Amino acid sequence: MSQVLVVDDEADIRELLGMTLTRMGLEAHCAASTSEALALLAKHSYDLCLTDMRLSDGDGLAVVDYVTRHHPNLPVAVITAHGSAENAVAALKAGAFDYVSKPVQLPHLRALVRQALKLSVVEKPKKSSKSQAQVARELLGTSPSIARANEMIERVARSQAPVYISGESGSGKELAARLIHQRSARGDGPFVPVNCGAIPENLMESEFFGYKKGAFTGAAQDKQGFFQAAHSGTLFLDEVAELPLLMQVKLLRAIQEKSVRQVGSTDEMPVDVRIISATHQDLHQLVAAGDFRQDLFYRLAVIELKMPPLREMRDDIPLLASEILARLTRPTGITVPRLGGGALRALQSYAFPGNVRELENILERALALVAGDEIHAEDLQLGAHQDAQTISQQDLAGLRASTPLPDYLERIEKGAIIEALEKTRYNRTAAAKLLGITFRALRYRMEKLGIKDELDSKG
Repeated sequence: MSQVLVVDDEADIRELLGMTLTRMGLEAHCAASTSEALALLAKHSYDLCLTDMRLSDGDGLAVVDYVTRHHPNLPVAVITAHGSAENAVAALKAGAFDYVSKPVQLPHLRALVRQALKLSVVEKPKKSSKSQAQVARELLGTSPSIARANEMIERVARSQAPVYISGESGSGKELAARLIHQRSARGDGPFVPVNCGAIPENLMESEFFGYKKGAFTGAAQDKQGFFQAAHSGTLFLDEVAELPLLMQVKLLRAIQEKSVRQVGSTDEMPVDVRIISATHQDLHQLVAAGDFRQDLFYRLAVIELKMPPLREMRDDIPLLASEILARLTRPTGITVPRLGGGALRALQSYAFPGNVRELENILERALALVAGDEIHAEDLQLGAHQDAQTISQQDLAGLRASTPLPDYLERIEKGAIIEALEKTRYNRTAAAKLLGITFRALRYRMEKLGIKDELDSKG
């Protein structure tokens, strides 16, 4: 029978929590103070610790700190006063698994307990109905930056705290989010990825929270939103910086209250969702500029994970390239071509503005062009990619001195467009958004400058 330690200086709260845990088939031990809690922790082995934030001889953070240092595999959750978001965030930053607010909602408490108790079996092999394609790949590499990212993923997987993943486009932010989910107590639940920049603003509320039949014209039946779809799992908000301010307010409320209201409904619906967010933009700068709500940022960025750019892990490029080539050739069954020395040197000296995503793009093209069983430098076609890289100030000065202004500006514009296309894997809509122009304007500029994307070149 699993054992749970309950720490609270209010007798009625201890009784309520104890009864609830007993009805769940668990054995509850209760402590009224920090000193009593530490004494029990020294005598018994627990599967979960629940502690109030305010205790007669200290606060719950002291219990969280003690458990984190002396019992790192024991999940500890805190009970906070209603509306005390600062205390909840402080506890999560200190290492708490999760939190519940007073007055304690028993459905929320039971969900938290079930998730926490799963942690003891997360590391064990378990049967899964997921296909191989649905299982996240590993973050490969031995460089210090990728090692730090892998270490952080392992740590945050044992928490319910919201995670904010930063990094350049193509650096593997969604892969990191999938790994956190897969290795967490929620690994058997759904992982719902959402590209916040791809949803029209007038549809955001209904897409996130769902709607009731008849809520608006065209609502022929009830529909669940992203939050309901991710219930008991993880909701991954990619490009979260694209959320308009009004939607940021509604998202903040859903996170704080752990409930949502469908469009056309008057009832709140409880949801048990872990939020992982990501963006290639700098949220700190957006908050300072007033374009992103500070209170939402603090709720999303309880734990920050930075994904390194590929240029910081050049020694890992041979390993990454080999894995990518093996994966690309697996469906066809063809022999994996080897990378020649010249090709490897070319890859390791390339800047990779599009990071690992661009590496995949380059190798996929090389597979289509290679004539034998070895990929040579010319098969990579890095010359065209180099035009899209940032030109140094010295190069710009020389170019300005020797090139007419219209030609000079045209070359800069062409390089910027090619770079945006590379970063978005030749998705013209996404590239236009990255450049801050309309899709029609991008298409016009590409035609004028003679830029062909991959579909054009293959056609």
